[in-house]
Amino acid sequence: MRYDKVCVESISYTLPEEVVTTAEIESRLFPLYSRLRLPEGRLGLLTGISERRIWRAGTTPGQQSVVTVRKLLESSGIDPLFVGVLIHGSVCRDYLEPATACGVHNQLGLSEACLVYDVSNACLGLLSGVIQIANMIELGQVRAGIVVGTESSRSLMEATIQYLNTDQTITRKSVKPAFASLTIGSGSAAILLVSEDISRTGNKLVGGAIRTRTKFCDLCRSNTDQTGGDAMNPLMDTDSEALLREGVAVAADVFDDFLGEVNWSVEDIDRIFCHQVGKAHQQALFEKLNLPEELNFSTLEFLGNTGSVALPITAGIGLERGIVKAGSKIAMLGIGSGINVIMLGMSYNQMDISKNSL
Repeated sequence: MRYDKVCVESISYTLPEEVVTTAEIESRLFPLYSRLRLPEGRLGLLTGISERRIWRAGTTPGQQSVVTVRKLLESSGIDPLFVGVLIHGSVCRDYLEPATACGVHNQLGLSEACLVYDVSNACLGLLSGVIQIANMIELGQVRAGIVVGTESSRSLMEATIQYLNTDQTITRKSVKPAFASLTIGSGSAAILLVSEDISRTGNKLVGGAIRTRTKFCDLCRSNTDQTGGDAMNPLMDTDSEALLREGVAVAADVFDDFLGEVNWSVEDIDRIFCHQVGKAHQQALFEKLNLPEELNFSTLEFLGNTGSVALPITAGIGLERGIVKAGSKIAMLGIGSGINVIMLGMSYNQMDISKNSL
């Protein structure tokens, strides 16, 4: 993929106020830990995650996505009528139908000529939306588009804790696939892409590469098709070790394709923003790509794995903190269950970031 007319104009994110520490989760898992004689601190030691955040009970993904997009529009100063497409790309959504994007659009005062729909692609939903909007801008179909998503982890966390404490058949071996669910955090992010002719920042989306290896589609999956509201009781089954190994292998293949597509060398990359999973994943990824870890910026320690919004939230926080200088080349790498991998490159100039307190 190559782009000549597309700019990443603005990134916005919002975070819940309620913080849940890993120590709190382990305390609630006392029945399981006691029965299996598991050492305290195991979850934090394995993942590197000390805390994550959750939305207040009753918050719907669509409600929070509206808040995030309003921040995005305010920070960018773009006329909402320029927005020709609105995509909701998170795993969590309000209903099976209509599209969550419809309710978000209704609250924002965007044009009735705006294309509105949801995209579902596990942790790659927002990056998939970025590609779709970029393609439309490059073709001249729209001048601007927004992809937004909100992930809510409260129900997954509660259901997983209840399951682990009550199912007496769980063993030290069978408990492993459930632990990944306890790393999930909540968050919301939105990305505005615009045509170069109306951009105020000049952050060119250069291009990227994709790769899929669907023979591993069963390594991480939810038990049923669920929406994101409080009424759901989801459970997930994740082979973390295999998913890490195979996901990193696919990422290595994509990386070679990516460098060729955007005509960069490894030395050209000034900063990488990645999907946030765990410390073991980050270490394995950078070792496989033969990249120095100082190029990475991590938020998993205090946000956990926020799914499809993890990469844009991390990029938003990093850019907000001024860790990227004008003229830098930024790589954005997303890995999602399936297995799907997307890597995009941006030539950075400046960024409109909605200020958020952590």
